Amino acid sequence: MANEIPDLECQVRAGTGKGAARAARRANLVPGVVFGGDADPLAIQIPYNVLLKRLKAGRFKSTLFNLKVEGHDDVRVICRDVQRDVVKDLPTHFDLMRLRRTSKINLFIPVEFINEEECVGLKRGGVLTVVRAEVELVVTAGDIPEKLTVDLTGKAIGDVIHISDVTLPEGSKPTIDRDFVIANISAPSGLKSADDEAEGEDAEEAAAE
Repeated sequence: MANEIPDLECQVRAGTGKGAARAARRANLVPGVVFGGDADPLAIQIPYNVLLKRLKAGRFKSTLFNLKVEGHDDVRVICRDVQRDVVKDLPTHFDLMRLRRTSKINLFIPVEFINEEECVGLKRGGVLTVVRAEVELVVTAGDIPEKLTVDLTGKAIGDVIHISDVTLPEGSKPTIDRDFVIANISAPSGLKSADDEAEGEDAEEAAAE
């Protein structure tokens, strides 16, 4: 669980509209806006290198931040969008949404697989096939999990891991109602081919009889 909420320091942006946004970019700043809650939208900006570092660190859009803007009260926010240059794929604008700790939001949470060395199926040459590398959950803003953990200990070839096999953080639930598949331990390709050939021979023998 993310117990410590990281700070995100931004500045108030003078003016709104395309002109003000272009001026911010010329100053090596990325323009943004904070919306939601009981307050009016606030135009902000952040140093380009600071935002780029946050984006490269990962999980920027699934992290609850404590937004600090001079002259304004601190507020918890989450990123709802980062617009990028279509050619350079670099950030050009970002949107933050104000949240209370008890707010419910939908987020994609990454899945981590542990204890592969204790997985019987993998030891026997099986392959871990990941169907969902991340799962969309409804989570509480003040209690966003960093990841979902799947323990592969004792899993055999042919085993299928469903969302019901994963311990979810308290207060969270999947956005999909059914018991969907996260991953499976499939047979190695050589073994699959041998099985297919055996099935084919059995079918031929049955037909001959």
